[in-house]
Amino acid sequence: MKPPLLTELAPAKVNLTLCLTGLRADGLHLLDSLVVFADVGDLVTVAPAQGLSLTVSGPRAAGVPVDGSNLVLRAAEHLRRLRNVTAGAAITLDKHLPHGGGVGGGSSDAAAALRLLARLWTVEPLTGDEALALGADLPVCLAAPAPRVMSGIGEVLRPAPDLPAGWFVLVNPGVTVATRAVFAAHDLDHGFDPAGLQGCDESLTPDTFAGWLEHQRNDLTKVVCTPRFALSVGDIIAQLRASTGCKAANMSGSGSTCWGWFSNIGDARVAALRIGTAAPDWWIAVARVLRPGDQLSRDTT
Repeated sequence: MKPPLLTELAPAKVNLTLCLTGLRADGLHLLDSLVVFADVGDLVTVAPAQGLSLTVSGPRAAGVPVDGSNLVLRAAEHLRRLRNVTAGAAITLDKHLPHGGGVGGGSSDAAAALRLLARLWTVEPLTGDEALALGADLPVCLAAPAPRVMSGIGEVLRPAPDLPAGWFVLVNPGVTVATRAVFAAHDLDHGFDPAGLQGCDESLTPDTFAGWLEHQRNDLTKVVCTPRFALSVGDIIAQLRASTGCKAANMSGSGSTCWGWFSNIGDARVAALRIGTAAPDWWIAVARVLRPGDQLSRDTT
């Protein structure tokens, strides 16, 4: 009997807030961010093999490396080294998320691979601290699908409040944003506000949560909206906010993907159709906001 193929959704990571609170001596940024995940993303599959390999397919496979520069393979090697694994694996990445979109595609892919390979090789999964060497987003992506508040440089995670059910309209104008360039531009033109997230009520309705969100900040939105980056982020956020049923909208992470939060999937679909009709070349997705306990595994035989 053929062994089952272990498959997981690597969900889009959405930063609902991103407060830059300081800069460490080593140049790494301190932050405070509420992170949630959406039920749209890439698919990662692993199968037993003698060596370690990566194959990339899917509508957004173009330009994705399949050598050691890919974070998925680096994560696999990191797990093998820390857990003294000698077995191999054939890893397949079915790529759907836009590159450089601020929705954690590479980090979420690597986190899904780490979870799957720990199952395949029957070893203890990596902790967030062990995965931090691979990137600041790895600890929070390993926690998917549960929402988390991340701080420090990304390594300090705490549970998020019990968020209401919701749907995203995710919009990416097809422009890749270099994360380092956005952070560098912020440091050149702006200071740091040590005040992070404002307190959030533990019992949230869609309306109270929306009101709270609208008073939070993404410190990189104002950076990406400048002529230096020549993006349409500000226009996208305005279109989302003007959509019927949109509770809040902003940019995710360093961009260029923007999100609108809706409590009604019908309103979300209408907004996505309206924006997509006017800009057919943009990547637009309607996605449910994932909740703790949602299943990412999609194993097949």
